[in-house]
Amino acid sequence: MDRTADHAEPHAIRPCFESENRAIIAIINDAAMAYRGVIPADRWHEPYMPLGALEAEIAAGVGFTGYTMNGLLVGVMGIQNVRNVRLIRHAYVLSGHQGRGIGSTLITHLRGTGDTPILIGTWAAASWAIGFYQRHGFALTPETVTAQLLKTYWDVPERQIATSVVLASPALTVDSAQQLIAGAQPNQPAPAPIA
Repeated sequence: MDRTADHAEPHAIRPCFESENRAIIAIINDAAMAYRGVIPADRWHEPYMPLGALEAEIAAGVGFTGYTMNGLLVGVMGIQNVRNVRLIRHAYVLSGHQGRGIGSTLITHLRGTGDTPILIGTWAAASWAIGFYQRHGFALTPETVTAQLLKTYWDVPERQIATSVVLASPALTVDSAQQLIAGAQPNQPAPAPIA
């Protein structure tokens, strides 16, 4: 457990447990309300992520890290190894705890857990999310390779591809993105579903 000047309460960063799936889904669905009316209406649904979808993503290899305050899980962020990259998945903080550095702490922690490139897919209309990732060293990938990256590393419908962006660390040029995609071997884990 750790204490910092930014956080009056004791807090910890730790792996999430299967017994916390309902708490994880509550955090995701609470924070995802920010998307309502922002992302295309045909991509919005309530709940944003049903429990079964979370369980399927965990079964597919998404590992969640949680941020607790006084023992209460208030933020989560997933990471998944897919082929030759790591994907940041489902980065959410309870709405009442946002703006306290919790997301920053989680992403900094996860960036230090490996040495392969990290990709993040998010909604093109979610300017606050894109800005958050850019402040933490991620760069938007060139539009000309976004669809190809999404098809290589995620399992998403065409409509979602048309309304999404990809951010990367380290930054990717068209050439380096194409090299990364070419290096994604078919015998490596399959693309990740996006809720």
